[in-house]
Amino acid sequence: MFGTSGIRGPVGEEITATLALSVGRALASEGNRRVVVGRDVRESGTFLHEALAAGVQECGADVVDVGVAATPTVARAVSTLEADAGVVITASHNPPTDNGVKLWTPSGKAFGPDRREAISRRLREDDYDLAAWDELGSRRSCETTAADAHVRSLRESVSVSRTDAPNVVVDLGNGAAGSTARVLHDLGCTVRTLNGQEDGSFPGRPSEPTRETLTDLMCMVAETDADLGIAHDGDGDRMLAVDGTGAFVPKDALLALFAVDAAGSGDRVAAPVDTSLAVDDALADVGASLTRTRVGDVYVAERTAESDVVFGGEPSGAWIWPDQTLCPDGPLAACKLVELVSRDGPLSELVSDIETYPIERDSIEVTEKSAVMERVRERVERRYDVAEPGIEIDTRDGVRVSLTDGWFLVRKSGTQPLVRVTAEARDEAVARELFHNARELVRNATADH
Repeated sequence: MFGTSGIRGPVGEEITATLALSVGRALASEGNRRVVVGRDVRESGTFLHEALAAGVQECGADVVDVGVAATPTVARAVSTLEADAGVVITASHNPPTDNGVKLWTPSGKAFGPDRREAISRRLREDDYDLAAWDELGSRRSCETTAADAHVRSLRESVSVSRTDAPNVVVDLGNGAAGSTARVLHDLGCTVRTLNGQEDGSFPGRPSEPTRETLTDLMCMVAETDADLGIAHDGDGDRMLAVDGTGAFVPKDALLALFAVDAAGSGDRVAAPVDTSLAVDDALADVGASLTRTRVGDVYVAERTAESDVVFGGEPSGAWIWPDQTLCPDGPLAACKLVELVSRDGPLSELVSDIETYPIERDSIEVTEKSAVMERVRERVERRYDVAEPGIEIDTRDGVRVSLTDGWFLVRKSGTQPLVRVTAEARDEAVARELFHNARELVRNATADH
């Protein structure tokens, strides 16, 4: 039921009021006596929010309602409002047909495997501790408290000289992250917004910010005196950027910029197994290193809880500063990027200093992806000798083979009948060869059954 980012799917099919009610009941039955509940701007969130809150109250726990709010606002509010857990009704960057449920701990980290399984078990077994009529939970509204606390934390997290404050265009994607524009204005930036009206049908552009969906932002930045552009997804946990020339900032380059800014000698940065060598090399220049995780911001967040990990990022646009919160926080990332530009100069120049390498990607349709992946793993272990210097095999999420001059990753899709192949090297010919070898591994494994 739970994916790497909570429960998510089409409304009226996988996501229903009945499901939301059950999740609320399960949360309270698991001993969470006070639960923060918020939602993004999707219209379906209205009844899902009400149903989940009703389930919490029905099992004797109290609801703290923060209304329409960005995911990081809700995640931070769990601690601020002294709650035991938090819930966001959201499908994040998914299309408007979808919705879902994300669950948060007081640290700002998403529920881990044990807590997710406890909720899933109660849903499977219909096992809830319904309260007596005179022991039902209460409900109170704290919309302003949660929003103001998040804004205050953002202001305090960065330092921007008002004389050097950048001119910024913020593309809110019709979503819930309006706090970004508010904070940047307070910091002295000239701020213009794009797609600023909250609308869960996402009429301005698709909810997910990508190079392909941010053409309006790119044009607006290029044709004005803006120094950079910021873009969020529907629930504000993601942030991507456009430089002052109107060029989309490559995701791995943005990860490298944030990582180097946060890390010093001996520090570690957490990022998924498909992260570019550009990040490794940028960190090596400052005496820091990269520690790889499974793909998914929940796994990155888990690693950032370790004491010497100072930052975590996923190229999808999820950025985590563990000294602030273990939740990906798009508005915080926007403020950090503006601080970086105001201090170190144009974003285009900062990006140009990050060395990038040839990378190849493909997706191969298969019918039995788990079986194919097992055969790929067996073939890799026969073909590559980890006793040889420079060879490493990582099977924590797919099969990643690191060689002295590059790497490749074979990983099954979590949602589609696909196996994804990625290869990167510092030399283009080597990248092509690694990519060819990895793709052949998948094709041969597919033909084996």
